[in-house]
Amino acid sequence: MIGVGIVVLFTVFAASIKTWMNDTVSQSVSADLVVTSPSFGGSGLSPELADEVGSLPEVGDASGLGVGALLLDGEDRAVTVSDPEALASVFDADVSAGSLAELRDDQIAVSAEDAEDQGWTVGDAVELEYVDGATETSTIGAVYERAEFLGNVVVPLSAYAPHAAQLTNEFVFVALDDGVALHDGRAAVEAVADRFGSPPVEDRAQFVETTSSQIDMMLNVVYAMLALAIVIALMGIANTLALSIHERTRELGLLRAVGQLRSQLRAMVRWESVVIALFGTIGGVGLGVFLGWAVVSAITTEEGMGSFTLPTSQLVAIVVVGAFAGVLAGIRPAWRAAKLDVLDAVTTE
Repeated sequence: MIGVGIVVLFTVFAASIKTWMNDTVSQSVSADLVVTSPSFGGSGLSPELADEVGSLPEVGDASGLGVGALLLDGEDRAVTVSDPEALASVFDADVSAGSLAELRDDQIAVSAEDAEDQGWTVGDAVELEYVDGATETSTIGAVYERAEFLGNVVVPLSAYAPHAAQLTNEFVFVALDDGVALHDGRAAVEAVADRFGSPPVEDRAQFVETTSSQIDMMLNVVYAMLALAIVIALMGIANTLALSIHERTRELGLLRAVGQLRSQLRAMVRWESVVIALFGTIGGVGLGVFLGWAVVSAITTEEGMGSFTLPTSQLVAIVVVGAFAGVLAGIRPAWRAAKLDVLDAVTTE
């Protein structure tokens, strides 16, 4: 029950995060293609990549999305660095106040959650201290609702670049020009990307799948733990049934004496094993679903992310595996029970 509960918790959590990511990309990213930084050994994407991709005749707009750090009103902050005008053309941040596309060098954009926490509104002055020690006064130029990709603070590239030793992008979002087929646009972007280390160029569906694969890697580890838990559970069920058969030797002998067949006795013990396994499995599924709902609800409340999703097919598979495990656990005890000598069993005290 505990092992299955933990696995179901992670399964529900992963399915909910995947649903959230798919919804986020569908609602926020209006780009047709995404160039991503390699997962292993990558040092980010050169800002020149976004510039060259943006100059292609097949491309309408291209916006690099980089990550920086600074002090905002004396507080350490991770910030998103990008060209606001290009960013607004490939990304729908659901701006509720001000304008992201018209953000000036002396302005920043902040998420609605951050603005509420800090009491900021459009036009409020804030102090920025960059990594090189330079200090500047900026104002809030826009407030946006969707912070999943942008984070809580967006700083214009032209304002951040003079203070950074080296700029890199994590993503380049590409919006193709009107009438350009996805295949043709992708081929043109890949030709440019090949000159910058051949980073992956993905469409929206592939981008979601790649991001979700990191969650799948975590689930694989959890499923490996489930396999160990099943082995331990099989040993526990088998031992429990073995003790039960020992304690019921006289009862089993009487059943055989009044006509129960060996096959019927084996089936009875196996079904006992299945009932035990299913009881633990179904109890674990219920526990895991509840805990998964609680975790996703907490994340939705605290972080503004997550959408509770019940992965029905995976849960059914877990129940089937649990029942099959019960059959396996009952094989040896059932064989032992069927081999009992009837006379010896009946006379057992």
